Amino acid sequence: MASFPSLRLSQRSNERLANAAKVYMAHRPVVQRILNISFIAFILGSSYVGISSKPSANQSSRKGRSKKGKDNGDRQERVAVDAVFFQRLRQILRIVIPGIQSKEALLLFMHSALLITRTAISLYVAALDGRIVASLVRAQPLQFFYNILRWLIVAIPATWTNSWLSYIQNKLSIAYRTRLTQEVMKQYLGDEGEGTDGKAYYKLSNLDDRIKNPDQMITHDIQRFSTHLAAMYANLAKPTLDVILYNYQLSSNVGAEGVMGLTIFVQLSAMLLRYMTPPFGMYTALSAQMAGSLRHTHSRLVEFAEEIAFMQGEHTEKMLIEREYAASVAHENHVLQRRWWFGCVEEGIIKWLWGSFGLILCGIPVFAKLPGTAQLDLGGRTEGFVTNRRLLLSSSDAFGRVMYSYKDLSELAGYTARVSQLFDTIKDVRKGKFQKALVNSATKDGNEINLQGRGEVIESEDIWFDRVPIVTPNGDVLVKALSFHIKPGQNLLIIGPNGCGKSSLFRILGGLWPVYGGLVHKPASSQFILIPQRPYLPLGTLRDQVIYPHSKATMDQRGVTDEDLFRILDVVQMGHIVDREGGWDAVKEWREALSGGDQQRIAWARLFYHKPKARFELVLTFLQYAVLDEATSLVPTEIEGLMMKFAGTLNITLLTVSHRPSLWKYHALILHYDGQGGYVFTKLDADKRLALQEEKQELEAKLLEVPKMKARLAELKTLTRN
Repeated sequence: MASFPSLRLSQRSNERLANAAKVYMAHRPVVQRILNISFIAFILGSSYVGISSKPSANQSSRKGRSKKGKDNGDRQERVAVDAVFFQRLRQILRIVIPGIQSKEALLLFMHSALLITRTAISLYVAALDGRIVASLVRAQPLQFFYNILRWLIVAIPATWTNSWLSYIQNKLSIAYRTRLTQEVMKQYLGDEGEGTDGKAYYKLSNLDDRIKNPDQMITHDIQRFSTHLAAMYANLAKPTLDVILYNYQLSSNVGAEGVMGLTIFVQLSAMLLRYMTPPFGMYTALSAQMAGSLRHTHSRLVEFAEEIAFMQGEHTEKMLIEREYAASVAHENHVLQRRWWFGCVEEGIIKWLWGSFGLILCGIPVFAKLPGTAQLDLGGRTEGFVTNRRLLLSSSDAFGRVMYSYKDLSELAGYTARVSQLFDTIKDVRKGKFQKALVNSATKDGNEINLQGRGEVIESEDIWFDRVPIVTPNGDVLVKALSFHIKPGQNLLIIGPNGCGKSSLFRILGGLWPVYGGLVHKPASSQFILIPQRPYLPLGTLRDQVIYPHSKATMDQRGVTDEDLFRILDVVQMGHIVDREGGWDAVKEWREALSGGDQQRIAWARLFYHKPKARFELVLTFLQYAVLDEATSLVPTEIEGLMMKFAGTLNITLLTVSHRPSLWKYHALILHYDGQGGYVFTKLDADKRLALQEEKQELEAKLLEVPKMKARLAELKTLTRN
């Protein structure tokens, strides 16, 4: 009797469970949607946490040491995946993707569409795998071969999609790099429509300490940043999308999948692949060679920045660099096209052809058996198992890539910091904001006030310095207050010991160094030309050496012919060089082909080509002053005199640094530095100075004989006593 209540209690429990199961089944679609939405939110949240996670203990300790080093004077900035990184990245993205209608935005849209397409194809292939295996289990040869045919058909869009993904990603990288390179070259060398007073390429290397290797950052860091940025989108977006879609499909199926291969067919197809492989090793070597050539062109710009700045050669140098870059990009595009078709072949053979033959061979034992009873339930279970197993493996792999994406993002943060530093520093130096380590003299005797202010620069035909301090970029005060005044036609000779401020004066006149005080009246920087002891000879033809920074088209626009250039070379006694070197269009490394004296005379010919413009002549450079820094030290005296006289006939005012007495007669004024911060500015009487020089040399010669005379006198005294 006591068992009846227990039985009734058990029946009630079963009824409750049954009712609960009915309620759950009635609301199961809603529950499934909630679970799917929750899963998607979890994946997106975990991805965000993964890419913005806090650093580990080891990273924190390294950051602490970096901060400590910064306090001790090391200005190295900490790089991490933080708000600063995302702010920098947003600024750079505005450059690489300027608008929704830009080429880069279109490539990014294509890339996104291909990522979605590849995931959709993966889902279809996962289901097709299950059908193929199910037909094997059910021993249905027609259905099996039909599914194999579908496998081979889907291989066409699949291989196309995968190869195009790689192609578009590399095109994105090149597009990003091109945008960044064009922008940095615009800031670095100036734009065609802007003035040439910025000269960031010179100031970045000489007036600022923040960037020691701008050529490395422009050529290498921008390239690495562009590659990482293009890959980062796929490395984050594709795995996240895969995890969401695969698991959404698994929410209905729940299972896994597998694929088999055949060794003999693999070996045969591998031989075919080796035969069809392009010479990528040669391509890599050629790419390295072109990268080295591009780097060399940038290094020449850094090495000769001062003379290029005086010559207003920014746009010519920009053209040379862009030419090297265009050749490198053309080669990379060629290699990219070869990689694209080879990627299609490799993908089709390795993934799809191998897979299809492996499945066919696996089905042979099944088809060789006598047909048995129908195994529909087993085949259905097998189909679901294979399909869902593949989805699970793909999903786990994608989820792992999301979790490990922080490493890739950290590398991107490093390159982002480098590129951002390059743009920020160039922007500062163009505005006259410099960061330079100061020497001790910058903090003595109140000299630091000169480094805090700016003097006034007024454009005029004369050169007039009124109490202008001559200060180096590192704060070394060479002359506290320099004052002098010269007019056009009054040649100035500047002498003094090394490091006294002779070249510093020229850099102020050329607009390369800032004026820290006083008042400067001077012509525009475009009216100065510099001829140093070792002149700059650009890459190009013999003609380019004379007309630099002009091009052949500009020379023709001026109405100057090769015969005119030949007459200019005759003035400097260099007319024979045209035939000797193979004509005006000969291309050589002229720094090696010409001797030091020939290089100086070529520079003088360049000076005469850029003569002051006549009233009827339209030219791009209005030359009025020539800065000669030991410009005739390797030239014979008689040729030196011819060049100095011819410069006078062209009304070119000479500012000369030289210790050659033979040049004194060609100058009216002299600025003599004593090397202790003092100077003397006065008229130069060449005859009187030569006479004094001769008298000085005679006295010095006599003084050299004094020790010998004293020794002889002592000897005579000894002999007379004996």
